[in-house]
Order: sequence, then structure tokens, then C-alpha cells
Amino acid sequence: MYLVLDDFGRRLGRAWCETAEEDANRATLLRHLVEGQYLHPARIVAFNTAEGWSRDATAEIADELRRRFVEFNETDPSLLEFLERAARH
Repeated sequence: MYLVLDDFGRRLGRAWCETAEEDANRATLLRHLVEGQYLHPARIVAFNTAEGWSRDATAEIADELRRRFVEFNETDPSLLEFLERAARH
């Protein structure tokens, strides 16, 4: 499962976005990022409660998006910002 920490700006701060159970998978996460469904994604966490682990998947997801970047017809500005931020960390 994947969750996104989105940055809603100075006034509202950061929050973990609500995600339906069936949408918390990697493929849906990637699609949502490409579609610009997050305002300013700051961090992505992957976890598996059945196996008892969690990890920061931000760099991994950003790397995958960079590799697939040529497939995208249009790119939402929030995705470009996410890729830039992930590259700095």
C-alpha cells in the first residue's frame, strides 16, 4: 500500500491524503501522480501490514516516474515539482 503526504501550503500544512483501499496500490498511485491529483506531494510511504514493514518510497517512485517520463503526453506541474524535490533529497 502507498500513502502520499501532500503539502497544502503554509496555512493548511501537510497531511496524509485519504486513499480508498483499492486505490492504494502502486499503479494507481503512479497514475494519480501523473494526472496531478495531489497538490504538492512531499513524501510517499509504502507499507505492508501483513509482512510488518514500512518504508519511505519517495525516491523510488520519483525514479520510476523519471524512467517513464517519455510516455506522458502532458505533465501536470505538481508532478514536475515532485520530481525536482525528490531529486534534491
